[in-house]
Amino acid sequence: MARTKPTTMRRVLRREVAGTIGLLADSEDFTAMRRYRTFTFDDHTAYLHEVEGLLRSLAAEGRHTTVALFDPEDYAEFCTDLALDPDTPAVRARYTAQLAADGPTVPYDGRPLSALVPDLIDEAVRQSTWEYAQTLLAGIGACADCGEDIGRAAFARAAHLLSRVLDAAAEGSHHLVCSISIDSEALLAALHVDSSAPGRVQLDETEALEFTTVLAAGIATSRPGGMVLRTNRPDAPDTVYGWRLTGDRLDALTAAEVFDAYCTDSQTGDLVSPEPGVEYCTPPDLGPDEEDHRH
Repeated sequence: MARTKPTTMRRVLRREVAGTIGLLADSEDFTAMRRYRTFTFDDHTAYLHEVEGLLRSLAAEGRHTTVALFDPEDYAEFCTDLALDPDTPAVRARYTAQLAADGPTVPYDGRPLSALVPDLIDEAVRQSTWEYAQTLLAGIGACADCGEDIGRAAFARAAHLLSRVLDAAAEGSHHLVCSISIDSEALLAALHVDSSAPGRVQLDETEALEFTTVLAAGIATSRPGGMVLRTNRPDAPDTVYGWRLTGDRLDALTAAEVFDAYCTDSQTGDLVSPEPGVEYCTPPDLGPDEEDHRH
């Protein structure tokens, strides 16, 4: 019986080892890493070209590789906390392994880095938003009057409101966006829901958890916010609805208010031409609200 040579076995195993590349997508981050003697690149464009070549070669070998954002400031803190020498390739690899375990990553799918990096940045923003909202909810504490955990109650209330919105929505493919204004920043969360088939609702549980957490942050802090629902159905115009978050309630926006919100540039305040084939509508009735979680 023929035996497989050790070198052949190692090549086979190599193809089954997943890897992560910590990418310095930003030129300022790249410059910050140049202070380390063992970081030998001196040109950001050349660096990105080499990373892309490495990703392609790994994909050609059948290797699964993910890409993470390498943050020099976070890396320096990582090294300080663990008393590690940052000017060491092995330590950079150790930090990248941690990114793979608990940081935002995207799989390399053959796209050029110029197309992949925006998705990676979006993923990083999404995760940091969720973590911020989680921390905020955990730190609010208990209600002075009833002793109930405010963050937990707000999350339950947010889940209830989201359920009512989805129950009231027509059949179709839905895109929901929740926006909460906290400390002059807008916390944003998005959720895609497919209820095209009667009696079936398909959604990503992680997206739903993040969406609910951001909505809960607005409820718990009584900060201004809102929710927009856009529905797509075959052979029909897209419909857009909106609600204003008031305390722990969702108050329906009028069709005119939805139109104004969608057709106004959030940065400049200038009017934007409405999209063709889109109807701006007053939301459907959410039905009676039997819950009351006001603090």
